Amino acid sequence: MKNYLGSLFALGLALGAALDVSAAKKEVNLFGWSEYVPQAVLDQFEAETGIKVNYETYASNEEMLSKLLGGAAEFDLVQPSEYVVEALAAKGKLEPIDFANIPNIKNVAPEFLRQPHDPEQKYSVPYMAGTVGIVVNTAKVKEPVAGMADVFSGKYKDRIVALNDNREILTWALRVVGRDINTISPEAIAAARPVLAKWLPQIKVYDSDSPKTALLNGDVDIGVVWSGEAALLYQEDKKFAYVLPQEGAHLWIDSLVIPKGAPHKADAEKFINFILRPEVSVLISADFPYTNPNAEARKLLSAEQLANPASYPPPCKLETFHDIGKAAALVDKLITDLKGGS
Repeated sequence: MKNYLGSLFALGLALGAALDVSAAKKEVNLFGWSEYVPQAVLDQFEAETGIKVNYETYASNEEMLSKLLGGAAEFDLVQPSEYVVEALAAKGKLEPIDFANIPNIKNVAPEFLRQPHDPEQKYSVPYMAGTVGIVVNTAKVKEPVAGMADVFSGKYKDRIVALNDNREILTWALRVVGRDINTISPEAIAAARPVLAKWLPQIKVYDSDSPKTALLNGDVDIGVVWSGEAALLYQEDKKFAYVLPQEGAHLWIDSLVIPKGAPHKADAEKFINFILRPEVSVLISADFPYTNPNAEARKLLSAEQLANPASYPPPCKLETFHDIGKAAALVDKLITDLKGGS
């Protein structure tokens, strides 16, 4: 009897462990940008698959990198920008994606694949793309605003909202002084410093989460913002014009990647494939009208959506970011010093 009960007990433990493992597989932990994944999409995925998506957010690539490289091991999916994909892959921090599980990759426009940050298309799947540009409240600002030099001319002091993103901020100045935005050296920092020393005191609000809010509330009249935020403003009121800076603009590509050692890799790949379905991708564009890299989804967008100048802007000089490695510390020190007045 003792052996029989012991066998039952052991069987119970084994079944319990199996059930625990099964239960653990029924979730995906997504670490993504704030205001970027519609709750309706997460709910639909769970309804179809039984897999719950736990969605934790960050406001900058640097915040995400700090947590990920600091040892956080619970995440199954992350949404890094192009230069961060490059950095994570170089550090061996990403799982190769099994594209046999991602047949919907065929829906992505070719120009968004095999980019310099992932030349073999081994680690990432494009989620959304966009630009960083200038929003002008034309009801308040009557002068032409064509570039960053106009934004920070001094006429709009305390009427500007800007992204709270050190790499972006430095890039604006580098372009004005004719420097390569991906070559960050002490000399480049020295060239940008006096420009930014004049510019940063003119900014009233730093906001990377929802820079449109200050513009909608009338707290500011000009913003240097993500294109999706500008698109939402344009939908709200056509007085909010979107301008790609004449000096050039950042084309960013945010992707879905799977961190090394992700506990639910197979389910993460199911989520990626789900996101790439055109009818699902369209739902994301409806709430967050950035530039959708999903060519099949674009066919389902309305003429009004495609005509939004922030979502699908006219041709301009666009550049992606590359990983700058340890030079990122120089960037952070410069912006921190200038914000602090030193």
